[in-house]
Amino acid sequence: MVPSFDWWAKEGHKGTPVVVKMENPNWSMVELESPSEEDFLIGGDSTPSSRARDKARNKNAKQLTWVLLLKAHKAAGCLTSIAAATFTLASAVRRRVASGRTDADADDAATDNPRGGREKENTTVKYRIYACIKVFLWLSVLLLGFEVAAYFKGWHFGAPELQYLLATPLGVKGAFNSLYSRWVLIRVEYLAPPLQFLANVCIVLFLVQSMDRLVLCLGCFWIKFKKIKPVPKENGAAVDLESGENGFFPMVLVQIPMCNEKEVYQQSIAAVCNLDWPKSRLLIQVLDDSDDPATQSLIKEEVQKWQQEGANILYRHRVIRDGYKAGNLKSAMNCSYVKDYEFVAIFDADFQPTPDFLKRTVPHFKYNEEVALVQARWSFVNKDENLLTRLQNINLAFHFEVEQQVNGIFINFFGFNGTAGVWRIKALEDAGGWLERTTVEDMDIAVRAHLRGWKFVFLNDVECQCELPESYEAYRKQQHRWHSGPMQLFRLCLLDVIRSKISLWKKFNMIFLFFLLRKLILPFYSFTLFCIILPMTMFVPEAELPAWVVCYIPATMSFLNILPAPKSFPFIVPYLLFENTMSVTKFNAMISGLFQLGSAYEWVVTKKSGRSSEGDLVALIDKEPKHQRGVSVPDLEEMKEEIQKQEKLASRKKKHNRIYVKELSLAFLLLTASARSLLSAQGIHFYFLLFQGISFLLVGLDLIGEQVE
Repeated sequence: MVPSFDWWAKEGHKGTPVVVKMENPNWSMVELESPSEEDFLIGGDSTPSSRARDKARNKNAKQLTWVLLLKAHKAAGCLTSIAAATFTLASAVRRRVASGRTDADADDAATDNPRGGREKENTTVKYRIYACIKVFLWLSVLLLGFEVAAYFKGWHFGAPELQYLLATPLGVKGAFNSLYSRWVLIRVEYLAPPLQFLANVCIVLFLVQSMDRLVLCLGCFWIKFKKIKPVPKENGAAVDLESGENGFFPMVLVQIPMCNEKEVYQQSIAAVCNLDWPKSRLLIQVLDDSDDPATQSLIKEEVQKWQQEGANILYRHRVIRDGYKAGNLKSAMNCSYVKDYEFVAIFDADFQPTPDFLKRTVPHFKYNEEVALVQARWSFVNKDENLLTRLQNINLAFHFEVEQQVNGIFINFFGFNGTAGVWRIKALEDAGGWLERTTVEDMDIAVRAHLRGWKFVFLNDVECQCELPESYEAYRKQQHRWHSGPMQLFRLCLLDVIRSKISLWKKFNMIFLFFLLRKLILPFYSFTLFCIILPMTMFVPEAELPAWVVCYIPATMSFLNILPAPKSFPFIVPYLLFENTMSVTKFNAMISGLFQLGSAYEWVVTKKSGRSSEGDLVALIDKEPKHQRGVSVPDLEEMKEEIQKQEKLASRKKKHNRIYVKELSLAFLLLTASARSLLSAQGIHFYFLLFQGISFLLVGLDLIGEQVE
């Protein structure tokens, strides 16, 4: 019960009951009754005005007491909650450290059994960045001890004293003082200049990338202000997408590529089979690359059940599973019957298109022969599952709302997202079809189609539901593939872009903005500036990073990034810190892809949990059993023994929370640097390094995503 403070509006009420609800379940509920008005009548001035003043004074005092009591109870509840959360966190950290599982163990297990398509890595290359981070860490610990000792000996001076020291370096007495003076001279003459130069370069790159993001946001604001959006035309008039009276029902092929994704195959097949499109003009291909016999049987049985329901659906399984997803799609496009179809829609295994998806996307191809791709945006059924999914939602909301929409409206080009899109088959063939040369086959085909002069359309108001990775391990693997693949593609297509016949502006946009700035420079400066240079400037204070670089501009950019997802505004600080934390993974992936190192062609299928949207669950409840088409139930009794065997074989690969050594090493590096910044009394730098170090610590201990008991 919420306490009522509107008692002044009730003249006849002599007391105000206040119920205090304790937040701790071990506490009870207490009801307080306020004194009546007569209790406050005292002797002295007996005039009506004085009595009224006394009543108001006593009521205000009593009301303040109640409010303070409620605040005290709430504060006590918060303290209890914080204590419980701290205890739970400490227990999780203790279990994590005691288990001893690291990301190295996970990688070795995946290498031993490359299910999901992972290639064996070179372990020497794999730990190269980790070794560099460890060198910086131990060096920073050594320097911290050195600086603390010097501080207590009085070696904390400003510029005038430093100039005096440079002028008379031999006037220092004592072994420690002599050694420290030598160290100061070395860092001033040899370390500070190159470090400051590198810092200035990163600052320039940071400002350029910030300007690019600001321009994209201004473009998005302009689109919203002018209410610009792609509208299909028919004989000069807008098409009513809802009515379908235009009669435009071309032959559409729908492909669902999947690989060992038994958690989500039912809902994706059901959603595609429920597409509102003439069955005679629609063919569905389930492209199953699973190497698990139990999963193959389940998917094949699901397809057969939909065939009995009347759906025009086929099951395909490759014998030779080369080329990952690109090889799967390429094999399916080589079927003889594909020549009868004009468009192909692609949905990954966890995507659930709405029934009107084709009616809202395919009309954009009519009377516009230059359009090759119509891309819909993604929405997420599990965006509020944990902190990791919330932070991913911020990133992807900006990607679709700002980047994809602005590029689609103003230059008719953006990277294909690999799913929830409809391609003109003629454009696919003209661009050379699917190629297995990179791990980003979707971006590859989009770039080649753009170089051939094709245009793309992005529909921000058409959504397709899917899942976000709920564990940090799955998210890290996904981000590695998303950031190494573009660098592979950049190496392969740079000369093709230069030789192409597109305009100079489009060449500049593709080379500098699309590839260099957003795929290479962003992870480079984010990791180098905030994870290496900033902590190093604490030990070499002659090289400085201004406060506006450390705090103000990153906060402004984070604010702009979070605008497309306004409900996520309370997570702006965790988002800023987490983006810098992910920079180590993105930087590693970028270097691997650019220089073709061991993990450049790493491909791991993102783990799914099989979550359905609320709308799907309501539909399943409302449907009659004989019309239930949302989920088909396989013969579990028949499959029980086979599934149990597979689970036993996979028991050693069960999900576990792990320790990530690179992130943990960077956490200690940043915390060490924050301790050093206390000696220099650098407030903003100290707080940034402290919270960034804590962020790396939480990620390194795998406490940010799904927690496995």
